[in-house]
Amino acid sequence: MNRLLKFLWPIEKKELKKFLPMALISLLTIFNYNALRSVKDTLVVPTIGAESVTFLKVYLVTPSAILLFLIYAKLSNTFSFRTIYYQIASFYIIFFLLFAFVLLPYETSIHPNPKEIKELISGSINFYFFKLDLDHFKWFFMIYQKWTYGIFYVLAELWNSTMTLLLLYQLANRITMTEEAKRFYPMLALTGSFGNFVAGTSIKTLYQFIDHSKSTLMIQAIMVLAVIASCLIIVLFRYINNHVLTDPNIKIPQPKNTISHKKKIPLMDSFKIIFSSKYLGMVVVLVISYGFAINLLEGPWKAEIRKVYPEKSEFLYFMATLNQANGLVSMLFMLIAATILKRYSWFTAAIVTPVMIFITGIAFFSFVVFGDYISLTLASFFMINPAFIAVILGTAQNVLGKSTKYALFDPTKEMTYIPIDEELKSKGKAAVDVVGARFAKSFGAFVQSTIFIIYPAATYSSISWILMIIFSIVAIVWIVDVKSLNKEYLKHLSLNKEKV
Repeated sequence: MNRLLKFLWPIEKKELKKFLPMALISLLTIFNYNALRSVKDTLVVPTIGAESVTFLKVYLVTPSAILLFLIYAKLSNTFSFRTIYYQIASFYIIFFLLFAFVLLPYETSIHPNPKEIKELISGSINFYFFKLDLDHFKWFFMIYQKWTYGIFYVLAELWNSTMTLLLLYQLANRITMTEEAKRFYPMLALTGSFGNFVAGTSIKTLYQFIDHSKSTLMIQAIMVLAVIASCLIIVLFRYINNHVLTDPNIKIPQPKNTISHKKKIPLMDSFKIIFSSKYLGMVVVLVISYGFAINLLEGPWKAEIRKVYPEKSEFLYFMATLNQANGLVSMLFMLIAATILKRYSWFTAAIVTPVMIFITGIAFFSFVVFGDYISLTLASFFMINPAFIAVILGTAQNVLGKSTKYALFDPTKEMTYIPIDEELKSKGKAAVDVVGARFAKSFGAFVQSTIFIIYPAATYSSISWILMIIFSIVAIVWIVDVKSLNKEYLKHLSLNKEKV
């Protein structure tokens, strides 16, 4: 019984003063991320179109993320971590209020006239030797037509990059001792997943009390919750600085008294490191395959959701349900992941994610590509809309994909660095993170946006068969890569044992 309790709650009583505020910050940060994600998709997909998401990611989110980290680097040279945390959190609070009570209510006065945008799209530019039809760039114009939605989409995406990946884990690293990390970090991830569930539940609760036709009021209410959560994050962060870091009875990691520090590896040097090592090349294929495959699935899936739930309020309710499912399944997978990793081989744990994504992805694409044929078959037996089944399959893929990523994909990827030498371990991990982070998330979106530029009349329904072929190739490469990497991983482990 004591073992079970220790497994479910590994935090000791004397550590609660440090752990609980950190866990609450994690919960509130992930709560905001998922609430914002629901709103950004609700604003963009039903109004502009699912196809616009690829353009937002490639041409707005990626440059904004690079600019943001350049600004952060400048700020870190001038201000303390504590001041930067307050500045970024305060910026988001101001933006949430500005969007909810100025930009959103007066969007008809702020946004360009739709007729002018249509005329612009139907126009052309004459060059010396050819005529360029502007409909090739129609998604850029359509995003401009709803430019406040585009800004919200970008900042909602950047919340995860700044408040979660950058500041939350930097704070955790600053206050968590090495011997505590193995117990603290899984619990922080668990509370974060609970924040996902709370976000979905909160939105669905608001849905019960607010008129469904008043989508603006619904979004304003969610923004108020986001502001409250952000204020609580600041209060908890202040508590940690004033009462945890100053407590002599609480162990805090001490900064190393050394002027040497790890330098960031430039992009070209990252490529050189990866291409010079067959082993690291296999690891980076894992990262790129996951990001590429998920990107290829996300757009068509959201397009199908729009078919089934065309109204903003319906779409928002669906996204809230998705958050609840993601939260619950993620918590379940995180609880059983440790057992899987202990009892089974690296290959067994690592192969789960690509195989599961491949099976659910092919099932989803089948209902999108062959929807007309399937609908005739289903009509003979059931009155079921194939688009609805496609949404269900896409949702299952999304939930299982994210859950297995956090529970199995990330841990098995990190395990691959253990048997390699220290120099390659540090440089290799940095190189994989640089290449994977820059290309895995954006390359799939770039491929899709390029198709939409070349073929302006294309939609996700018309190009899904192309995406299904690309997805199948990526998934198969991923599975083969896991099998090959497993052989190399076992070789490195055996070499390490021989050295010992």
